[in-house]
Amino acid sequence: MKKVRIDPIIFWASIVVILAATILLVINRSTAEPYLDGLMTAITYKMDWAFQFLTIGLFILLIWLAFSRYGKIKLGDGKPEFSTFSWGTMLFTAGMGTSIMYWSMIEPISYFTGPPFGIEPGSNEAAEWALTYGLFHWGISAWSLYAFPTVVIAYSYFIKKRPSLKMSVALSGALGKYADGWLGKFIDILVIWSLVGGLGTSLGLGVPMVSAVVGSIFGLEQTIMLDTIIVICITIIYSASAYLGLHKGIRRLSDINVYLALAIAIFVFIAGPTLFILTYFTNSFGMMVQNFFMMSFYTDPINKGGFPQGWTVFYWAWFAATAPFMGLFVARISKGRTIRQLITHMLLWGSIGGWIFFMVFGGYTMNLQLQDLLSVKDILADSGGPAAVVSILKSLPISSIVLPFFVILAVIFLSTSMDSATYILSAIATKELQEGQEPARWHRMVWGAILAALSISLLLVGGLRVIQTSAVVVSVPIYVFYLLLIVSLLRWLKEDFPKQ
Repeated sequence: MKKVRIDPIIFWASIVVILAATILLVINRSTAEPYLDGLMTAITYKMDWAFQFLTIGLFILLIWLAFSRYGKIKLGDGKPEFSTFSWGTMLFTAGMGTSIMYWSMIEPISYFTGPPFGIEPGSNEAAEWALTYGLFHWGISAWSLYAFPTVVIAYSYFIKKRPSLKMSVALSGALGKYADGWLGKFIDILVIWSLVGGLGTSLGLGVPMVSAVVGSIFGLEQTIMLDTIIVICITIIYSASAYLGLHKGIRRLSDINVYLALAIAIFVFIAGPTLFILTYFTNSFGMMVQNFFMMSFYTDPINKGGFPQGWTVFYWAWFAATAPFMGLFVARISKGRTIRQLITHMLLWGSIGGWIFFMVFGGYTMNLQLQDLLSVKDILADSGGPAAVVSILKSLPISSIVLPFFVILAVIFLSTSMDSATYILSAIATKELQEGQEPARWHRMVWGAILAALSISLLLVGGLRVIQTSAVVVSVPIYVFYLLLIVSLLRWLKEDFPKQ
């Protein structure tokens, strides 16, 4: 095999763009933040129909692909590179991160106090929809946005034998020779920016939550210094994992992550109101299945309450912005799988993982609220999400053990997102990557260091929110990528597997 070499244009241009854009956004934060917020609101309100149609359209297309004759196409030769369990843990932890830990507790309460369809806040009907919408947002629709780019990139890498993990290469079926020119470079740099912004979102949610729990354990005030120490700890873990590579590092950390996540979910399920958790989930799941298509197309054009734009469309835009990273990473670890396996496993295992978290933590939180054991909605309104998470965890039995366990899990969850991201950033900025090859170790460490420095700098100057918002704004060009990916895949399938 050839020695792996960096792509100097993408590598240096990406670093320059990231540094320049970050500095400009942070320096002009007072004007950039309202402008970007306004832009994001415009996207979610004016493109609500477009994101709704895209998401449900991708789901239908994926189901057709999985169960058509193309579903049997095998990605790469030989046996699967990873066991089904390890493959599943890596795709789940890369896709969810600490976001699922945070939102599984906070989201149902948010819907309880600000429900859809003009329902009265805090009513029994609002409580019925609270978990239903959480299951919907973190279920099959979200994973459809992740799964489709994965299929196209995997097809490009393993079937078309294009030795590169880049979005521009996956779009070459639609773009032709332009994918290898300046347009291709621009696309890859844009993907790197969307990935950095997506990581900003994960850190923006995860670090304050971990900081609040650590502060509660040790009686410390939540400060920038504490946040910085947490980021340094996470950096050490994900850098070590990325350095060790896919097999020895990322796979093992993902396995540990899922074991710990299952352990805390089982504990809360048993220690909490088990029967309520089961019946509440069953009812909510039934409501989600019954209303799936209505929720998928809901835009509220008459009452204009803003619920679908503020939640559903925002989520689809956020997932779309981070989907290129997921597609590149999961495609790389999917050697030996068929297209049918890739689609069904991503849609089912990804969704089931999210549903378990919402069932247990969402059900437990709503029970605290509904039984007047803890006014989570008041804590959320007065002190914010991280404080609400701490109060919820403190209400559990043996909370002195649960809190440190939760911190360890959250740190590992963040690390598993960051190590796979570091791996993919270095892969995009590598010229060629043959099957079985990995980006150079020094290259992975460089991106690890850049992400760490960027994270700490943004925390210190309070610029994380601006980067998060800019990542969602990137979802507009990513939307075009989706359309081009559809064209690419359908062209390739027609060329490579013509009807007999």
